[in-house]
Amino acid sequence: MQESLDKKRKAAERVTLIGSAIDLALGIAKIFVGFIANSGALIADGVHSLSDLATDFLVIVVLRFSHQAPDRDHPYGHGRYETVATVVLGAILIVVGLGLAYEVLMEMIENPNREAPGILALVVAGISILAKEWIFRYSLKIGKELKSDLLIANAWHSRSDALSSIVVFFAVGGAMLGIWWLDALAAIAVGAFVGKIGWELVVKNINELVDTALPPERVKEFRDVVNAIEGVLSVHDFKSRGMGNQAILEMHIQVKPYLSAAEAHYIGDCAVQALQAKFDDIGHVIFHIDTFDDRPFQDVICSIMPERKLIKAKAMEIVKDVISSDIDTQDVDLMLFYHPEYVDLEVRLTHKVSDLAKTTNLTQRDIERQIEQKLTAENWCREVKVWWSSQV
Repeated sequence: MQESLDKKRKAAERVTLIGSAIDLALGIAKIFVGFIANSGALIADGVHSLSDLATDFLVIVVLRFSHQAPDRDHPYGHGRYETVATVVLGAILIVVGLGLAYEVLMEMIENPNREAPGILALVVAGISILAKEWIFRYSLKIGKELKSDLLIANAWHSRSDALSSIVVFFAVGGAMLGIWWLDALAAIAVGAFVGKIGWELVVKNINELVDTALPPERVKEFRDVVNAIEGVLSVHDFKSRGMGNQAILEMHIQVKPYLSAAEAHYIGDCAVQALQAKFDDIGHVIFHIDTFDDRPFQDVICSIMPERKLIKAKAMEIVKDVISSDIDTQDVDLMLFYHPEYVDLEVRLTHKVSDLAKTTNLTQRDIERQIEQKLTAENWCREVKVWWSSQV
């Protein structure tokens, strides 16, 4: 599992480092050309590009933490680091979007008759649009492949830079043509769009922090895989939540009551393996084995059935009374099948009990019937089967 996490981290770091290099080159170019070509909007856009380096650094640092293997202090892994960082990055997007619209709009209102910028500013803005749009699409593709909200958020941050360059492009073009208000209109639209993306990321990841369940259609896919496992009668009480780019699942798996504990847990392990084989984002699965459908009993107080030692004592008392007082504890073995409302029993008798039974005037069937009648007379016992050593 850690090998897969390291592979994802390296892929995410690679795309982030490429984006950082582009941000650095564009930021320097925009600021330099902005001063030469007399474009305040291009200078501001250059500062915006350089600010992206801070978020790129945030992404790389968080990826280092979030893709570490689970440890004693973080038994479910470190995926929450990515969730918290995505909330922060979403908030940055909101501020960037609103700030972009406000600053460009105020600039147009306060200085509508400023000197028109040169053609070089238009060229650099065009190059910036193409470069940032490419890194946006590349980052978004890798982010979706890795199911990383943090990488997707950073991709949209790159898109915000591309959109701000579009604003600059039209602002420069509009100023060169004398249509100054085009910049203000574009700034408002771009700011609203970037702010909307940031808001959606914040809401989505805050929902994850408070353990909101995964989408119903996603949960159905998980349930279908578990229900298809041989030996699973039903799966219920299915709980799900996200942690970074991984899904954490809890469920109750119902199996036949006569299965051994080992076989029942083997069926549960098969369900986990099937889930992890089909879905590459399964982080942790907790399953509880049920030998009956416990859903009707979750909201009521059920009477507690007697424990094994009390049932064994009662069974020994009855067997000795029916057959012989010479029977020892090791001559009677029990299989107990608990239910919230009753206990079913299998009473297994050894050869010694069989030999002692022959000294009575009762047939094996008579002995079985008496043991069954006496045990089922107890208010906790529903059904009894008696097995002799030759039948076991």
